[in-house]
Amino acid sequence: MAFRKITEEPSLYDNLEKMPVGEILRDINTEDKKVAVAVEKAIPDIERLVTAIVPRMRKGGRIFYIGAGTSGRLGVLDASELPPTYGVPSTLVVGLIAGGDTALRNAVENAEDSPSDGWDELVNHNISDNDTVIGIAASGTTPYVEGAIEEARAHGILTACITSNPGSPLSQRAEIPIVVVVGPEFVTGSSRMKSGTAQKMILNMISTAVMIRLGRVRGNRMVNMKISNKKLQDRGTRMIMSELGISYSQARTLLALHGSVEKAIEAYKCDTDHEELKHIQ
Repeated sequence: MAFRKITEEPSLYDNLEKMPVGEILRDINTEDKKVAVAVEKAIPDIERLVTAIVPRMRKGGRIFYIGAGTSGRLGVLDASELPPTYGVPSTLVVGLIAGGDTALRNAVENAEDSPSDGWDELVNHNISDNDTVIGIAASGTTPYVEGAIEEARAHGILTACITSNPGSPLSQRAEIPIVVVVGPEFVTGSSRMKSGTAQKMILNMISTAVMIRLGRVRGNRMVNMKISNKKLQDRGTRMIMSELGISYSQARTLLALHGSVEKAIEAYKCDTDHEELKHIQ
């Protein structure tokens, strides 16, 4: 079935090489302003997806992002940021990219052209019907992604996609298509621009909402973050101070003893005598 491939349509701007730098930047910014509006229109579908994911993850399910090129890199990026931010295992949300890790830094020729490779990788991860597979492809025509989504859905696995072209083959294969129409790119066909920005925004929305619903946030704070550097140690200490009304030194001691903000707060509330802090001002 024919569809309008908006991601390949000519830019609204021409003679870019003759533009002053300021004009180039202002025009890119003008186009970027359209992205949030387009993403807003997709919120009902994003909500539907998050609502379907959470009960699956509570039963041990995982999320798999799968994409090629920019789309694949953005999926890997989002997945890789969740363990340190929310203290979850790296196996809970997995990013797969056509061509493997090499493709994160270098283009891998023809890696996206196999319709079977994506599903094969999912099988290697022991994909199950509690899992969710989210295909990411601005064009909606990437064989690596299409094939994976088609097979996953055939096996009863929840599938979704993020694409910029309504009516694309990918959007027809996914159970929950998220279609965000950002229009032609500033540089014709360069979907790393507005389409990529939209993908990043939507991935942030999906993973953040899921983590909140799974209890990885208290109030508005990342209480399960991994304390991996001095900045995060200070942030965690101040969270504990604010929550418990204790001194910085006491909060820092609790954090060092228990390893996370949440565990430190729970330990303090359970220990009514506060033995751990008696000699700390």
